[in-house]
Amino acid sequence: MSDQKPSIAVLGGTGDLGGGLARQWAKAGYTVIIGSRSAEKGIAAADALKSEFPDADISGGDLVETSTKADIVAVTVPYAHHGATLEQIKEAVQGKIVIDTTVPLRPPKVGRVQLPAAGSAGKEAQELLGENVRVVSAFQNVAAHHLQSDHEVDCDVLVAGDNVDARETVIGLAAAAGMKAWHAGPIDNAAAAEALTSILIQINKREKAHSGIRITLGK
Repeated sequence: MSDQKPSIAVLGGTGDLGGGLARQWAKAGYTVIIGSRSAEKGIAAADALKSEFPDADISGGDLVETSTKADIVAVTVPYAHHGATLEQIKEAVQGKIVIDTTVPLRPPKVGRVQLPAAGSAGKEAQELLGENVRVVSAFQNVAAHHLQSDHEVDCDVLVAGDNVDARETVIGLAAAAGMKAWHAGPIDNAAAAEALTSILIQINKREKAHSGIRITLGK
């Protein structure tokens, strides 16, 4: 059996969260493909990351090209571009795992929970992409600041999705990026992690911090 790592397309990898995840996965030895609405921006971001990790397999391109090439696709775009991005990549991601990190933040009141009618951005993604795509919601509560540095990422990750094996795959990717992740149940439960982000924004603003969550098990 091959233990070759899957390739990961990070759509929105030119942004803070996507760039941070791309950096951590490249450092862990994964093939990383950075996708952007502009192929030129995706390539430029890949070149910048390649300069930091010259031995890593890193490339860039537009959203459809990178989604087609990758085994796993991570969507890290702002909510304003969420639906349009999913529509654009829908055909390219059939049969794949799609990691959705999106939080339905609605500026200027990003510190207020404002979930969509479907219940969550993750649920919207699953409904839009269809049952042949295994959508897994994760990484909403991780500060991009931590992912862009080399210190320990002191934050846990809630992983929600209807396919248990796909959740387990994403839990492994979180571990590769230096984080502990937990099965959080079906995609409907993505609402909890998405809502927590607005609460963390409030805490960060008041405490001037980059806060996250930690799950504790009492036995």
